[in-house]
Amino acid sequence: MTRLLAFLYGVLCYLIFLATFLYLIGFIGNLVVPKSIDSGIPGSFALALTTNLVLIGIFGIQHSVMARPGFKQWWKRFIPPSIERSSYVLFASAALILMFWLWKPITQEVWHIRMPVAVSALWVMFALGWGVVLSCTFLIDHFDLFGLRQVYLNLKQRNYSPVGFREPFFYRLVRHPLMLGFIISFWAAPVMTVGRLIFAAGMTGYILIALQFEERDMVTYFGEEYRKYRQRVPMLVPWHRRRHV
Repeated sequence: MTRLLAFLYGVLCYLIFLATFLYLIGFIGNLVVPKSIDSGIPGSFALALTTNLVLIGIFGIQHSVMARPGFKQWWKRFIPPSIERSSYVLFASAALILMFWLWKPITQEVWHIRMPVAVSALWVMFALGWGVVLSCTFLIDHFDLFGLRQVYLNLKQRNYSPVGFREPFFYRLVRHPLMLGFIISFWAAPVMTVGRLIFAAGMTGYILIALQFEERDMVTYFGEEYRKYRQRVPMLVPWHRRRHV
């Protein structure tokens, strides 16, 4: 029964993530969803700026702190290892849901592109960025990344083994194509408002900082194999071959 409950918990966390991820696309792109990044009645600029930066900070702290090996070891003292990843996914989704709920629009336009060809190109880039993000999750094992593999193996009473280091497709061009996909989607906007600019800049800044910690953890975990990978493959900019990028 405990294993079944853990499995159902993992499935629920995954479904919440999936709904949150799809909402995020609509939220950033001002598409379909009832509340997007530019919807609502603008209020005090200072209040909106402060609120939005705090929300980005909450997401960044949750995402980075809970991803660190030290926190994971401490966290597993209180929850079963089989649901550790699912719990991380749940908390990350909660941080995004909080952002959707409390985000305050700042609708002054930074740029507004009207040339049809350029507008179409930016929407293609927006879609391409999300496509890269989603495809990368499958390249590195989508179901392990979001906790489903862990709870499934636990249900079947089979031991969990890490996926291991691989360099599939996009990962031969840059070390973090998933994050590159996010950055492309954040900035590919025919209409860039101040609110979206704050989001794009804040989340890009978080990604650049978080990757430094991620790289350190990867070197610790994979050792010389990852050091050689760093020398061969750039971090985010394809074809940029500086050593130790």
